[in-house]
Amino acid sequence: MKLCFAPMEGISTYLYRRLHARLFGGVEEFFAPFIAPDGSGNYKAPARRDILPENNRDILLIPQLLVNRPEPFISVARELSAMGYSEVNLNVGCPSATVVAKHKGAGMLMDKGGLDACLNEIFSRSPLKISIKTRMGMESTEEFPRILEIYRKYPLSRLIIHARARSGMYKSAVDISAFISALDGCPWPVWYNGDIFSPSASGMAGLPRDRAQGLMLGRGAVADPALPRLLKGGSALEAEELKDFHDALLSAYLEAGYGSGAAIARLKELWFYMLHKFPDSRREAKQLLKARELQDYEAAVSALFSGGKFNSESYFSQ
Repeated sequence: MKLCFAPMEGISTYLYRRLHARLFGGVEEFFAPFIAPDGSGNYKAPARRDILPENNRDILLIPQLLVNRPEPFISVARELSAMGYSEVNLNVGCPSATVVAKHKGAGMLMDKGGLDACLNEIFSRSPLKISIKTRMGMESTEEFPRILEIYRKYPLSRLIIHARARSGMYKSAVDISAFISALDGCPWPVWYNGDIFSPSASGMAGLPRDRAQGLMLGRGAVADPALPRLLKGGSALEAEELKDFHDALLSAYLEAGYGSGAAIARLKELWFYMLHKFPDSRREAKQLLKARELQDYEAAVSALFSGGKFNSESYFSQ
């Protein structure tokens, strides 16, 4: 089964992707954090820098768009095509309240007629193959058969299903049975996403691996960057390689022009997940999260790895 890395806003940037691919491997594709263009198709410079081909050498990258109208989608898709990309992903899954309020991400599922009209336009005009990452409904996964009726009208390159409704955010149990039921109605490759934290996690239980084309890993792979390797029968994460990965990321942020404060802030986003590998190291973790200056931060990280209790079998949980 193939593995891809989910678009994690503020985390899975090109600096992270390049190091992960070099130090851990196991991921066939990375999805870039979403690009959110304005009505004219303009978007921010950091998002453009993140998808530049020269920043993603030796990585198979799929850009993702967060839109609810055809024109900005087509505008950016043409730009991506000129860069050499062959596929673009439409985000119909982000559950964030600010995104949903704009009828983007999972918010597109509130107006199924509008979703259909938007898809009709972009599929008729896009220069790129289009895949979709979706939630299974706004309030309930029982909405998904109707949503699937809409998707089935179009030649998706693949459908990536997060097996929850938007109402469940990331807290409710994944609905594996609804995902399995949906497979019979899908004429294109289907990838599974949701709660893949370990080989035995709830997101893996009962999953028909012979029928799903692949897995999209998100929070579980950020918490344990060796998870793709582990899912493919490789070895578990070791403390030393996590330390090497962290140190390389810190250097990469600083070399890319991030100030020390910004670099530390980025890394603390990762520590929200990675600290689950140190379940009995609350004192060391507290010092790390309190650190503001680079010298104090580096000392706290060293203390965590030298005095903390790393546990390769401890995984991220809700």
